[in-house]
Amino acid sequence: MRVIGGSARGRRLLAPRGLDTRPTSDKVKEALFSILAGMTGPLDGCSVLDIFAGTGSLGIEAMSRGAACAVFIDAGREAAAVLRKNLETTGFADKGRVLVQDFPAALARLERDGRTFRLVFLDPPYRKGLLEKCLVRLAQSPLLEEDAVVVAELSSRDELGAAFGPLLLCDRRVYGDTALTFFTMTRKGSP
Repeated sequence: MRVIGGSARGRRLLAPRGLDTRPTSDKVKEALFSILAGMTGPLDGCSVLDIFAGTGSLGIEAMSRGAACAVFIDAGREAAAVLRKNLETTGFADKGRVLVQDFPAALARLERDGRTFRLVFLDPPYRKGLLEKCLVRLAQSPLLEEDAVVVAELSSRDELGAAFGPLLLCDRRVYGDTALTFFTMTRKGSP
């Protein structure tokens, strides 16, 4: 696993031992960022939130491609330790913040801090119901900027609803066993 584009291109990323973390393949990551480039244009200066971050591969890739900063959320201590090493290896330790908490507590903390994000990655363990809970929570949160994009990775055998409040599904792509779904924020301040 490596960074595939931008300033840290080619840098190898570590992954925790075992099967608890399922890193996004380089092929899927390359497709994801190609699609994002068409949707959002350059990532220059944007803030990124990587929930269920694991190795931090997606947030690190975004920073390599110009994102100003990233916040990584993962409840696993071993994954968080590896993620911190990956931030050091890629030179992004000063631009990345790692929260070792479950996502509801971490999102509440970021809301208290007044943070907002233009790009959010969600890659939870498959088939545990976490993806839908997280999308519902994000749709109700002030964390998403008006033009925010939320990218969810899930099993290609699973489907998500077309809308979660103001988050509307705008694209779905399948790569083998992996599906990428893209949601956009359609309105801000509406009930």
